[in-house]
Amino acid sequence: MNPTLRQIRSFVAVSRLGSFTQAAKELHLSQPALTVQIRQLEEILGLPLFDRNTRSVQPTRAGRELAPQLERLQEELEMVLAQTREQAKGQRGVVRLACIPSFAASALPDAITAFRSKHPQITFSLKDANWSRMVAMVRSGEVDFGVGDKATIEPDLEFTEVLEDRMQVIYRKDHPVAAMKKVTMARLAEHSMVMMDPETSARGTIDAAFAATGCYPSRACEVMYMATAVAMVRAGLGYAILPASAIEWRAHPGLAVRSIDESAFVRRVGVIRKPGRSLPPQSEAFAHALVEAWRKR
Repeated sequence: MNPTLRQIRSFVAVSRLGSFTQAAKELHLSQPALTVQIRQLEEILGLPLFDRNTRSVQPTRAGRELAPQLERLQEELEMVLAQTREQAKGQRGVVRLACIPSFAASALPDAITAFRSKHPQITFSLKDANWSRMVAMVRSGEVDFGVGDKATIEPDLEFTEVLEDRMQVIYRKDHPVAAMKKVTMARLAEHSMVMMDPETSARGTIDAAFAATGCYPSRACEVMYMATAVAMVRAGLGYAILPASAIEWRAHPGLAVRSIDESAFVRRVGVIRKPGRSLPPQSEAFAHALVEAWRKR
């Protein structure tokens, strides 16, 4: 049997104050209850910790040697318990989440900043990853939840929608898209496209939209990252279709963006989590804050 925190507190108080009466008062215990705690601790350790008489209480040699060690242990335990209580209230801890890159680089930073302004003791561990990797981390428990789109959400995961993210075409200003009166899938299919990798969330939305009409563009190349897609567009390989939340193209004055006049080019973005898995309070609070903030936009 190991000593309890109550027994350690009792021993430390008596050692520090040199009095059962004063220690009992400080701990809000009756003196008989305090005596029981000390006696139980002595039984667990197998040796006396105090020499008592009617006028004084003196620690034994074992008690003197043990006092500073148990006092440090008490302080550490009290600190751990205080931190755990704060975490239970959502006031402290680490939010672990995975997010698709387009939102990790656009809407998410402002959301984290707003949340930490109210909860400065909460920190974040963010994994910006493609859709398939994000889902894998949610499923395995490596992160508490994910932020991504619903295009190919799997049945063992729970999705809470927070907003719609329209897809748009990114092109060089001298590309034929610039002259189109209306940007449709049929017109886009006439030209080469810089395609996102099948593991990305954008690709699922793009494939589904083109498949619904039977119009398929020729593929100039296939890339994993949006920044790479923008570089390929800038080099003249074709146009790319990226979500409106993507910001990579804005630093290139030779590029332009247009909306696509097709309702299919919309992806639904939200919080992705494993059903039945309890989130730490700080992560639950942030997930709720995301949903509420984005729904008000």
